[in-house]
Amino acid sequence: MRMTATLALRTMSRIMGRDKKTDNDGELFRHMMSEVKPLPDNKSGQRRITTQKPHPAPKRRPPAPDTPSSAGFVAREHAPAVAPEENLFFAHSGPQRRLLRQLKRGEIRPEASLDLHGQTLAEAGTLLAHFLEEAQNAGLRCLCVVHGKGHRSAAGRPVLKTQVNQWLRDTSAVLAFCSAQPKDGGMGAVYVLLKRNQ
Repeated sequence: MRMTATLALRTMSRIMGRDKKTDNDGELFRHMMSEVKPLPDNKSGQRRITTQKPHPAPKRRPPAPDTPSSAGFVAREHAPAVAPEENLFFAHSGPQRRLLRQLKRGEIRPEASLDLHGQTLAEAGTLLAHFLEEAQNAGLRCLCVVHGKGHRSAAGRPVLKTQVNQWLRDTSAVLAFCSAQPKDGGMGAVYVLLKRNQ
């Protein structure tokens, strides 16, 4: 006759209760448990619970140094100063000369524009970063960013124009930029050519 583990323990506790001075408790336990057999794995239809170490949450990769974070651009202390009437131009090695000529002439019409007049540097940096990101996600190719000439700047020089010039150079999504035609803001604005969205 098979004895279950529970019954064996009850019987043993009764025996132990009657005779608390038993010298050989280990032998008694082994005798009482000799007919008890462990349940076979998974034959009873019950699943065994196995504990697993929780996977660590993936770490967010910090943004590359040449791309703006979601918080936006920050002012560069050592950005080369530009003059109010200075013509801005920058291009990576990729674009064709014909495309750059069209950009300079205003023949590639901006699909969206952003006016940064009256913004602080922090506000302008945030607005420009979001504007560039949204434009590229939307598949836009040409933008116009109005930065002004800084004639009314407290510093007496175009602070925002200087920073926009540097920020756009630091952005990997920007293929080229140049000062706009007079009808779009002249030296107070730039046309921005974005890389095609992959």
